[in-house]
Amino acid sequence: MQVVSDRHAEELRAGAEQLRIELSDAQQRRLLGYLALLVKWNKAYNLTAVRDPDEMVSRHLLDSLSVVPHVAPLGDSWLDVGSGGGMPGIPLAILFPERRFTLLDSNGKKTRFLTQVKLELGLDNLEVIHSRVEAYSPPQPFSGICSRAFSSLQDFANWTRHLGNQGTRWLAMKGVQPDDELQALPADFRLERCELLRVPGCQGQRHLLILRRIS
Repeated sequence: MQVVSDRHAEELRAGAEQLRIELSDAQQRRLLGYLALLVKWNKAYNLTAVRDPDEMVSRHLLDSLSVVPHVAPLGDSWLDVGSGGGMPGIPLAILFPERRFTLLDSNGKKTRFLTQVKLELGLDNLEVIHSRVEAYSPPQPFSGICSRAFSSLQDFANWTRHLGNQGTRWLAMKGVQPDDELQALPADFRLERCELLRVPGCQGQRHLLILRRIS
């Protein structure tokens, strides 16, 4: 296993500062602990195509943290759909310990990893669900539903419609602004706004699309 180094800790600290996010020592330790688990389990479980821990700080941790300002003003119960290796759900759960985060994935290996992260990092505000999103039925709607490289906007909206209501906001993390996907949005969804995300250390375009239901 490659060890998470002081250089990774400094990159995380400096990147969070650029994002204007103040990390406590405990939050930084947990984020780096998550990175170490991701590196370790990735070899056997193929959690992410990014293999180099030097790239994981920017492409996974800081990318996830880039949505924090847009999550902060919204509600207390969140669903990360197709969570995979836990992005952005785990970093967000670390940043917002007072909120509830549900991480859903249909891949059993990935949900076993997410459960291990929950246990090792002591994330009591985290719930892991092994299910297809269409079959999942929570007791109440979520305040926010987020996804990162999960599906087209059309599928994201259609597959998760039953998990929210008119007060819910759907947050889709994308690369280049997907104008063709926006044209195909279901009739009861609207784009509330599109935010350009500036992720320290990442060269490509990143956008956050915030959707809502209108009926």
